[in-house]
Amino acid sequence: MPSGPPAPAPPFARLLIANRGEIAVRLIRACRELGISPIAVYSEADADAPHVRLADAAVLLGPPPAAQSYLDMGKVIAAARQSGAGAVHPGYGFLSENAEFARRVEDAGLVFIGPPADAIARMGDKAAARALMEQNGVPVVPGAQALPDDSALAKAARAIGYPVLVKAAAGGGGKGMRVVHKPGDLAESAAAARREALHAFGDDRLILEKYLAHSRHIEFQILADRHGNTLHLFERECSIQRRHQKVIEETPSPLLDDALRRAMGAAAVAAARAVDYTNAGTVEFIVDPDTRAFYFLEMNTRLQVEHPITEAVTGLDLARWQIRIAAGEPLPFTQDNLHQRGHAIECRLYAEDPASGFLPAAGRLLHFQPPSGPGVRVDSGVQTGSEVGVHYDPLLAKLIVHAEDRPAALQRMQTALAETIALGLATNREFLQDVLAHPVFIAGQAATRFIEDHLPDWRPQEIPAAALIAAALAELHASVVSGRPPADSDPHSPWARPSSFRLGGGR
Repeated sequence: MPSGPPAPAPPFARLLIANRGEIAVRLIRACRELGISPIAVYSEADADAPHVRLADAAVLLGPPPAAQSYLDMGKVIAAARQSGAGAVHPGYGFLSENAEFARRVEDAGLVFIGPPADAIARMGDKAAARALMEQNGVPVVPGAQALPDDSALAKAARAIGYPVLVKAAAGGGGKGMRVVHKPGDLAESAAAARREALHAFGDDRLILEKYLAHSRHIEFQILADRHGNTLHLFERECSIQRRHQKVIEETPSPLLDDALRRAMGAAAVAAARAVDYTNAGTVEFIVDPDTRAFYFLEMNTRLQVEHPITEAVTGLDLARWQIRIAAGEPLPFTQDNLHQRGHAIECRLYAEDPASGFLPAAGRLLHFQPPSGPGVRVDSGVQTGSEVGVHYDPLLAKLIVHAEDRPAALQRMQTALAETIALGLATNREFLQDVLAHPVFIAGQAATRFIEDHLPDWRPQEIPAAALIAAALAELHASVVSGRPPADSDPHSPWARPSSFRLGGGR
């Protein structure tokens, strides 16, 4: 559907994007379409990253470790002030769901492109969010919160019944989560979850939930303005996961019918209204495919990695609407105006080794050639010669396809993956192809344990050494023709030295 009338001039001329990689590139393009000057930030490891070159200006934050660069609130806000930005978009990850950061941005007189800090805080605490959802009639997974010690944890687990899921009360992304199948494993699993949660979120509180082994993970996209309009933009199925993290997403879900879609959409809207939510967000549910009962899991108070498939089937640009809502613009459409058209699938191309427990890979991307063609979209923050380091998420690109129906979308994605070339380090490309070709996935019956149940011993085909040599020679030839140095050139040369503020993309 159309995105509504042309956006009025926003109350800020410059917007700082407090992120990196493909989401930074995505937001740079959204800014340009709205007539806003995009400002990038970067660490020393990202000095030559695509998002730095594409922005109108870029500000160096610090060394590669995220705690000294992308997670340093003071540096990010100082960068916004230095560059003359009037707003800050956090992207996803890093500071995107940090209520303190949202408050500090607003206290600095800047516009935070996201929900109110209070909504982030209330939904970021999984225990408080569960209680709030129960109060507002949103079904939650059977479980317990406010567990002060192991004795209370064990008592709650017995009442719920094994298997149970031990889960960090703060944060997300699969961190601080353990599945416990028997009482004897509970104490050790809880201790490990607490350690991981404390390290990742600075909070070791736990909640307990009934573990539904063969559930489906389905989330609803929410969009809410500052004028009381709260809508859902339908669902995304995210059941294909490794280590509780999503790998493949699609919409519409092959599980949902119209009645269940309406019920879950209404619950998602109710969840957002319960915290006076504004801007874009996602309400996540698990669904029992046998009983078709659904339960609230959590709300992600930010733009999701998988937002492009919602854009594909609704025709809405979520990144642009985030900015327009933050500028005070009302949504010009209602729930009845929204429809799903066709089918969309997203595959996350990671630098990782699926045959070794999805161990992240690091190194130089010798050759990268993304796919193209009708109905194919690629969101990426890397290019040939990019260094994939150990400091950040190893996501190379998101491959998104849109077609008239699910079979056509599956075939289009297989073609897109076959055309994708990423040489120089391990990727999950072949693994993605095998998931899409599996009869259970093709039948639309894949649950959250799909990988463990159906591809536990997956192995890739070997890449011929000649292909790697050819890619290396191609990169060397490109560097000679273009005049730029190879990616492993002297880091102390003027070519590699980042400046603290680089106008015109630093070139």
